[in-house]
Amino acid sequence: MFDNLSQQLDRAVKNLKGEGRISEINVATTVKEIRKALLNADVNFKVAKEITNDIKEEALGQKVLTAVSPGQLFIKIVSDKLTELMGSTVVPFNPTGNPAVVLISGLQGSGKTTFTGKLGLKMKKAGKQVLLVAGDVYRPAAIDQLETLGEQTGVEVYTERENKNPVEIAQNAIEYAKKNGKSLVIVDTAGRLAVDEQMMKEIEAVKAAVKPSETLFVVDSMTGQDAVNTAKTFNERLDFDGVVLTKLDGDTRGGAALSIRRVVEKPIKFISTGEKLENTLDEFHPDRMAQRILGMGDVVSLVERAQQAYDEEEAKRLNKKLRKNQFDFNDLLSQIQHIKKMGDIKDLIAMVPGMGKMLKDTEIDENAFKPVEAIISSMTPEERTKPEIMSTSRKQRIAKGSGTSIQQVNNLIKQFEEMRKTMKKINRMSGGVPGMKGGKKGGLKGRLMGR
Repeated sequence: MFDNLSQQLDRAVKNLKGEGRISEINVATTVKEIRKALLNADVNFKVAKEITNDIKEEALGQKVLTAVSPGQLFIKIVSDKLTELMGSTVVPFNPTGNPAVVLISGLQGSGKTTFTGKLGLKMKKAGKQVLLVAGDVYRPAAIDQLETLGEQTGVEVYTERENKNPVEIAQNAIEYAKKNGKSLVIVDTAGRLAVDEQMMKEIEAVKAAVKPSETLFVVDSMTGQDAVNTAKTFNERLDFDGVVLTKLDGDTRGGAALSIRRVVEKPIKFISTGEKLENTLDEFHPDRMAQRILGMGDVVSLVERAQQAYDEEEAKRLNKKLRKNQFDFNDLLSQIQHIKKMGDIKDLIAMVPGMGKMLKDTEIDENAFKPVEAIISSMTPEERTKPEIMSTSRKQRIAKGSGTSIQQVNNLIKQFEEMRKTMKKINRMSGGVPGMKGGKKGGLKGRLMGR
């Protein structure tokens, strides 16, 4: 969502590249371009003016060090100011109580129910006994949607299909949670418009009845400045604890994400991308988001996602097979599934420093792994473990079964063999997978460290 803003900010800072020093003239030109970029991204006008004035003041007060160019220094200043604009530090999500209660609020269509399912899964992985509560009594499919999400995540869902009183449903759910050892109750509510007085009174009544330790306001990032104005109105009525930005992978200008913290004076606690439930909900880190906006990537978040998808036992098993040169198609399929668990490919690429700029005009196909998975799934158990037995007739059968061409099958087998050769070379160098337990003397990493 920040692609256009990133490109415009990059062009603005280029004004300073090649300059020997920071002057009032070149700073004024750059700041003007930055303000234009922020306004084009639908950032609140007052906020855009304040941040660019801050950037200008900070830049003119800086002396350029010999080792740092004016452009580099300016990027750091812009990064710091964007971070400050979005809240500076992480405000943790920390529901308390027995059980702890979290109330989810927001406009119609903002993605509240999907977020509720994602949050339930995240908290379950954190060791909580979670109960999701279907408190939307108006949208016919809302209860069904939450029940489906509960089945997918293995989180229990509390429903009262005949009861049309959301206050009673929430209260009854908390009593149920107490009796059944639940430590966290997440109450999904109906979407409502800020101008609908009756509906606003209703959610106020729900909050007063259940006394949540965390009330979250879910915002569709694609609604721009309207989202900021709505958040302000909701906050006046609910005094919520934090904001959730959904659909952050959408084709939008991103102004809401940059403006909402300054205008509403409430922290952004979570960002959500895509419809997948696993690894698409992250804590909001202002510094990491600023770096991503400036095309500097977000390696820390990428590593965190990898750790969430990482299976230690699977890694040990794979390491053992690699040391014996026994890597096969089953292992390749397993690794593909681990990568997919990390989230959307486009989102992952944006986290790699410089990669977003490099591939900005490249169409990233989210379904790129599907033909590979189909081909491997069409192989017999023996073919997966012994690729060398592949004959023309076997390849034809696999192509037909996977809905691919014989050329695609041949290409995959060729690429796989190249991969095995590379792994074999690494194995000889390191005595195992570099840096992993099981390699000779700690592997290549161990030798480099002098062990």
